[in-house]
Amino acid sequence: MITSLIEFDKWLFLLLNGWHADILDPIMVGISSRFLWIPLYAFLLYVLIKNYKVKSFYIILFVVLLITLCDQLSVQLFKNNFERLRPCHDPSIQSLVHLVNGYCGGQFGFVSSHATNVFGLAVFLGKILRNVWMRWPALLIVWACIVAYSRIYLGVHYPFDIIGGGLLGTIIALLLFKIMQIADDRFELKILNP
Repeated sequence: MITSLIEFDKWLFLLLNGWHADILDPIMVGISSRFLWIPLYAFLLYVLIKNYKVKSFYIILFVVLLITLCDQLSVQLFKNNFERLRPCHDPSIQSLVHLVNGYCGGQFGFVSSHATNVFGLAVFLGKILRNVWMRWPALLIVWACIVAYSRIYLGVHYPFDIIGGGLLGTIIALLLFKIMQIADDRFELKILNP
C-alpha cells in the first residue's frame, strides 16, 4: 500500500512538474520566495492593527508562535524522522525533474515547511479576519495553494509533501486559534471581537 502511494506521488509529481514554461520559471521562483510576499504581510499587519487596535499585539504574538511551531515541527518531527528525499535528490527520478536555476534545497522534503507555514498562516489569519471581511479566508487559502504549487513546479517537493505540510499547518493553526479563543474567554480579553 505504502509503495503504491509513493509511486503514485512520483507519477503525480512528474505530471505536475512537467507542466512548465520558461516564461513561468522566474515567476514561480518569485512566488516561492518569502521576500515577494513582504507587501502582503505588511498589508495584513495593517489590517490587523486597523481593526484590532491594541489587541492586534496579542494576535501578532500568536502569529509568531504559529510560524515558529509550523517551521520547527515540519523539520524536527517530520523531515528529520521520515528522511524522504526531495524529488530533485531522488535517484529514481532525478534526471526527469525540471529544476529552475539548478536549485534543489535540502536533502529531505516530507513535509514541506513552505506549505506548513503558508497554510498555517492562511488558516489562522483567515479565521481571525473573517470578522473583518468574509472573503479573507478564501483569498488566503488560494494564496497558500499557489505558494505550495510553486514548490512542485520548482522540483523541490512531491505533492504528498505539500499535502502533508498543508495538513500540519492547518492543524497547528486550528489548535492555536482554539487556545486563543479559550484565553479570550477566560481572561475576557475580547481579542476576537474588534
